[in-house]
Amino acid sequence: MPLLILFTLFTLLDFIVLFSVGSQIGLLPTLALVLATGFIGLHLIRRQGIATLARARQRLAQGELPSGELFTGAALIFGGALMLAPGFLSDALGLLCVLPGARRLLARLLALINLRLLAGVHRHSPGGTGHGGEWHRPEHGPNARSDDETRQSAGQGQPLEGDFISRNEPRR
Repeated sequence: MPLLILFTLFTLLDFIVLFSVGSQIGLLPTLALVLATGFIGLHLIRRQGIATLARARQRLAQGELPSGELFTGAALIFGGALMLAPGFLSDALGLLCVLPGARRLLARLLALINLRLLAGVHRHSPGGTGHGGEWHRPEHGPNARSDDETRQSAGQGQPLEGDFISRNEPRR
């Protein structure tokens, strides 16, 4: 629901800016600017999209997952849709999604927001353990470690080992 309200307010503000600019410079120059930003957006998306697709194919050929290229492709699609929409605020946001340097900053900002949201969900999760009550560690067993062993191996860059039991399974 908050996303719908945010989208509605952004669209309303975008139309207010569009009509304000249109009343100051006239109808034809405003239409020319809206069409020009649309064509510029299409050109940038085509050029960036082809380069992104080539990088994704190259990473797939190397046996890697093209996660960065997937984000780039999603940002290009979103930015292109915004640049094709009539309005100057949507064009500015679309341009941020299309330009490579701005897209990297936008990705960092989204990652920071996502981390804060996940930390808030993690902090307020039920169970009081900080793990959402989803998993617990067995107290004894063949792979159980003491806290000293866990701290020692965590500092050496080695993977942590342990048994995790689903919340639905009985504790041992």
